[in-house]
Amino acid sequence: MNTVLGVDPGTAITGWGVVCGDDRRLQLVAYGTIRTPAHTPLPERLLTIYEHITAVLRRYQPDVMAVEKLFFRKNVTTAIAVSHARGVILLAAAQARLLVEEFTPVEVKQATTGYGNADKRQVQEMVRRLLRLDVVPRPDDAADALAVAICRLHTFRP
Repeated sequence: MNTVLGVDPGTAITGWGVVCGDDRRLQLVAYGTIRTPAHTPLPERLLTIYEHITAVLRRYQPDVMAVEKLFFRKNVTTAIAVSHARGVILLAAAQARLLVEEFTPVEVKQATTGYGNADKRQVQEMVRRLLRLDVVPRPDDAADALAVAICRLHTFRP
């Protein structure tokens, strides 16, 4: 059984979720978000993300980190901000000597729902079902991070 930390990076909200299991049986360990206030200077926001993700790594000691790959169509400013957050998240993983695997949004949707064009609601419902939860994890960023972790567990081949 592997323990995976899934991360949905963002500057305002970074979602994280820890799932244990393999491609047949999944178990929720924990999930949450890292929030940074909108008008806080970027270096302080990045420090907050770094410190929190480092604390999650220390507490849950995952075997691997799965991170959603950057994907954008129109808003370059948002993509740059997300890139900054991804950078400190990847740094924390490297400092912990943790393997990092990256997945596109389509790969995450395919692995969780079986359909690469699934909408956000479908992915979140499958996260709820696969982890045998009573309700969809909230906020969305945490559910998305759990989907990334599930994707890693469903696609891993030793």
